[in-house]
Amino acid sequence: MEKQNMNNKLKHLSLFAGCGGIDLGFKWAGFETVVAVEIKKFACDTLRLNHPGIKIFGPPDYDGDVRNFNADVMRELIGDVEIDVLTGGPPCQPFSVAAAQRFYKDDERYKRKGDKDPEKGNLLPEYIRIVNEIRPKAFVIENVAALIGWNGGKFLEESLSALNDEYVYSVPCAIQAHGFGVPQYRERMIIIGTRIKGKYPVFNNSTVEVDKIFTVADALADFPENPLNHQLRAHTPETIARYDKLKYGERDHKGRVDRLDPNQPSKTVIAGGENGGGRSHVHPYLPRTTSPRECARFQTFPDDFELCGTMSRQFTQVGNAVPPLLAYFAASYIKDYIFDMNVDFSKDLCNVNHPVVREIPKHIIRFQNTGNYEENNKQLSIFDWMQDGEE
Repeated sequence: MEKQNMNNKLKHLSLFAGCGGIDLGFKWAGFETVVAVEIKKFACDTLRLNHPGIKIFGPPDYDGDVRNFNADVMRELIGDVEIDVLTGGPPCQPFSVAAAQRFYKDDERYKRKGDKDPEKGNLLPEYIRIVNEIRPKAFVIENVAALIGWNGGKFLEESLSALNDEYVYSVPCAIQAHGFGVPQYRERMIIIGTRIKGKYPVFNNSTVEVDKIFTVADALADFPENPLNHQLRAHTPETIARYDKLKYGERDHKGRVDRLDPNQPSKTVIAGGENGGGRSHVHPYLPRTTSPRECARFQTFPDDFELCGTMSRQFTQVGNAVPPLLAYFAASYIKDYIFDMNVDFSKDLCNVNHPVVREIPKHIIRFQNTGNYEENNKQLSIFDWMQDGEE
């Protein structure tokens, strides 16, 4: 089938939007985010600053709780607009290995509770409820890879089984972000679903192939003199002396931070706890921790993307975000395979104010815009996948 050009932009609804990492990637791909749902005021402030025109279901006008969002609320915000793609990453901390490992293992506050977490563990079913109610043509679920096997896969399987029968979805897969050009080791689960007949999406580590692994040095190249959000933490002389002695990849156990290797992708940028920021790395060349702007570079946010709130909240937003570049490739796959529309990597990314993102089109050697046809329209279950092994 001949691909179409995108004249009227596809409409995108963003749940658990955070500061808008997914939204930015979808914007690069030519989508229009019409509504974002977010519960944190500082993240809503960032959304308003960087995504003007988006209707936001969040503070101060709304509580931002997805449990209070539905089709009626959406119509109040934007009228009778049909949603083409719905995306969202329900809070991942209840399932996150990184969150559990960062703090003391015997502290009950930081043990993984999964779906038993009273505040955040039951929000994936809320996401499914909204999909069923609003009926987007396609959807994306993003979360930590640990969610795939949580409780032997039963929680994810039971949640997905609540989808309306009209939907099919890609087999849950642990995506390696650095394989998509992101200069960071970051493993995430991404599921793409659709109700468009004849489409059986496949999104995995073979969907995109680049001929270069981008590194910390690539991410920090051409670093401006006074960039946005480049606040630096004040270290004591003792801490500076410790950091100065660290070798590449070595951990400072007292501060629980690692020195980055400039010749490797960054270690995972994390959000930290509710009252702290994700200061998880030591600069490769300087005896200090990385700034919010440097972490944003590792996440592929452009330099003109401004984060609101205190330095701690800036770290939180960056660490919680989906790398915009990874979101862009998910959006491009949906645009090409599901909606049969043209994708132009060079046109989309060449003007992005980020040293890695604008170079990516030169290094893409494969974009697998195909699906998978299952006989008898059978949806593969997560248990089938777990028994067969990852692709």
